[in-house]
Amino acid sequence: MSIPKCASYSDQMLLAALCEGDESAFTTIYNRYWKRLLAIAYSNLKDKTLAEEVVQEVFISLWNRRCNLHVASLEAYLATAVKFSTFKSIHRNKRHAEIENSISISDAYIADEIIESKFLKEYLEGVIEKLPNKCRLVFKLSRESYLTNKEISQNLAISEKSVEAHITRALKVLKYNLQRVGILVILLLLS
Repeated sequence: MSIPKCASYSDQMLLAALCEGDESAFTTIYNRYWKRLLAIAYSNLKDKTLAEEVVQEVFISLWNRRCNLHVASLEAYLATAVKFSTFKSIHRNKRHAEIENSISISDAYIADEIIESKFLKEYLEGVIEKLPNKCRLVFKLSRESYLTNKEISQNLAISEKSVEAHITRALKVLKYNLQRVGILVILLLLS
């Protein structure tokens, strides 16, 4: 078995090669850090399968974001990413259990669908609440109160073009955030 050409590279050299799409650099990073990252995740999760999933997600994210990385210390970056993903996983599992406990439906399939829809609803509400005030107000009037653009423009004393701009901006923010969590399909329901 031959030693990969990147095995002797420094972390900064690996990052530069990774940015250029070098798969052997990615493999070297993976081989260099996966055990440490798994230990970090496992120490918090106490579940090997969940820990492996967290580490896998971090490496997938590293590959997907390889061209946009500005990292001073690869080891610190990966450790922080695993810690963040671990805590996100803990929170998600805790919230999932809370919602599951609050539902008294015997059909597990329906319960899962209800839980997923509640998660999605909470997530969307959180994204909408982070919109600028006027944009959020226009979007809610459009999507929750079902007002037309003309009605919104009259109620808020702004032009219809401004209403359209606010709605377009809100939809772009929602689309971006939904893409980040892999739920682009719901965007079709919003437009």
